Amino acid sequence: MERVRSSSAMTDEAKVPARAILPDGWQRPRGYSNGMAARGELLAIAGMIAWDAREQLVSDAFAAQFRQALANVVAVVTAAGGRPEHVISLTVYVTDKREYVAELAAVGAAYRELMGRHYPAMALVEVAALLEPRAKVEIQGLAVLPDLP
Repeated sequence: MERVRSSSAMTDEAKVPARAILPDGWQRPRGYSNGMAARGELLAIAGMIAWDAREQLVSDAFAAQFRQALANVVAVVTAAGGRPEHVISLTVYVTDKREYVAELAAVGAAYRELMGRHYPAMALVEVAALLEPRAKVEIQGLAVLPDLP
């Protein structure tokens, strides 16, 4: 049986025992976790695009769309009583992975602004199109919220 190392991804104050999973012998990934284990109330977050509160696209620029989509994910987590560090998984859908790579510095800065240095399990998927014709990014997630006392 393969041993699995883990590291705490939360503080005791977060009240959600979550840990990043790193199989023995694997290099630690940069900017994401291979897996996350957590206990608490599961929150499924719908795919978020770069809409503002009035469902208007905030920009046609890729990095601005990424930032707003991620801010919308964080807003749902916050509305449920959680914090960014309660997010355990993100799936990022993009219409052009080359544009994502070209904007990686700005995307990374927006990510750290909203999520800090918390890196859940993540996947990036290139798709032909999103439902909103001008949308370039959609982010779906899972969070584990602290159990209520």
